[in-house]
Amino acid sequence: MMQSAGLLFDALVSGVLVGGFYAAMAVGISIAFGMLGISNIAHPAVILLGSFIAYVLNTQFGMDPLLVGLLLVVPFFLLGMGLYSGYELFFERRGAELIRGLSFFFGLLFITEVGLQLAFGVDYRLVEARYIGPTFDIGPLSLPLRMLIPFLASIAMLVCLQLFFVRTFTGRAIMGVAQDKLAVQLMGAAPTRIKRIAFGISTSTAALAGVFLIILQPVEPSMGRDYIGRIFAICVLGGVGSLPGTFVAAMIVGVIESVTSTFYGPSWSPAVAFGMLLIALVVRPAGIFGRA
Repeated sequence: MMQSAGLLFDALVSGVLVGGFYAAMAVGISIAFGMLGISNIAHPAVILLGSFIAYVLNTQFGMDPLLVGLLLVVPFFLLGMGLYSGYELFFERRGAELIRGLSFFFGLLFITEVGLQLAFGVDYRLVEARYIGPTFDIGPLSLPLRMLIPFLASIAMLVCLQLFFVRTFTGRAIMGVAQDKLAVQLMGAAPTRIKRIAFGISTSTAALAGVFLIILQPVEPSMGRDYIGRIFAICVLGGVGSLPGTFVAAMIVGVIESVTSTFYGPSWSPAVAFGMLLIALVVRPAGIFGRA
């Protein structure tokens, strides 16, 4: 009995830490899909791109992965703005964003994955840092720093984004642009420019999530596929476009997966997590923090 209680406690703690990372992965989708209505299925590939850039700079130049993450924010922000400009010009402006736009992001997913495979092969790659390996002990509780640091960094990122969205003019315009373009224009903002900034933010969060991922575990180019369904599920479960909802949903999914994996095996964890998602959406279709 005591052993089962200990396993349950460890699973809960691990699930919370992993949930923080899931939130970092899903927040970009919450912005792109929830606030802009863009189904960016290439998001996991951008996450892996951030992971492999961190790998190269860490192994070749000895740079700390977290420092790499900070350095990637601006380049990936500009990359996201450029991607949205192309998407808006060739698809959104022509009213073809639903199917053809989805194909555009699928093509980006495929090209990025193949490019990473050609550059790095199919072997798993990892980074080295002083906090990968040691644990932080609080009484009987031992927290692996490789999980704790990405969790804390994810929380900090989410808090900064939430403050940006609720406290700044641009942030409020981003939250309103998908609902009422005319109202945004009357506020003195250009909807296309606002969307471009929002998609840049979404892409930069993917780069940070990629750095967190390679700190947590070794990565290989095709593993982004494993996260596509999970991050969209978290976005929908939390309430489309809600950052607090994304965080809560990520915690729920992380804990469910961790507990299921501990007691029933890792192969069951995705099925149980998605089963809980379906049940939750039957009870509350708008998601946890969505508007009913």
